[in-house]
Amino acid sequence: MSSPYTTAGGATTPLYQCASHVHDTLKSVKDHMHGLCAQHAGKLARVETLEGDVFEGHLMHCDRGILYMNIPDSRAFFPGPQVPFGNPGFVLPLVLFNLLTISLL
Repeated sequence: MSSPYTTAGGATTPLYQCASHVHDTLKSVKDHMHGLCAQHAGKLARVETLEGDVFEGHLMHCDRGILYMNIPDSRAFFPGPQVPFGNPGFVLPLVLFNLLTISLL
């Protein structure tokens, strides 16, 4: 993805442009991960991000580089009011390129 800026003459110049070989590699990884997530939809998994965050829940859907994971309320600790009659969980969107590991449980 590039972020153009305008020069004095009105032309735009990208601040960054992905090299074609990097683009091809990223697309290949995204397609591979999308296939794996689709194959294992509905299964319980543990996901670790590049930043070290770990989430456990059910793999739901993968679309446009985003993995949607259903996180049960017992495994999530977020501020805010609790839902009184039980909470089936919430859907956490995770960017595929930010994932380090996906392990089935």
